[in-house]
Amino acid sequence: MNKSNILKIKDTSVRTIKVGQWDYICITDIARLKNPAEPKDVVKNWMRVKNTIEYLGLWEMLHNPNFKGVEFDPLINHIAQQQMQVLEDVGERKFLTES
Repeated sequence: MNKSNILKIKDTSVRTIKVGQWDYICITDIARLKNPAEPKDVVKNWMRVKNTIEYLGLWEMLHNPNFKGVEFDPLINHIAQQQMQVLEDVGERKFLTES
């Protein structure tokens, strides 16, 4: 049996649900704390962060016996390369504006 609950955080309702032994929380509701009008934008940004992807990979390794880490590694490498490119682009802009 699934059991729902609502937490109140800073005047925002955050839904939770218990399915079997697992508790789930609505990340869209949490994102609404940061951006009430467009919480989907906050979630999209979270999903682009390397730490988030690494956490999801770790969770899968621990809880999904069919998880194929070898297939996951290229995704982590791709995200790391994208983040390095952003840092390089920001560094170049900073250098150009300071010159």
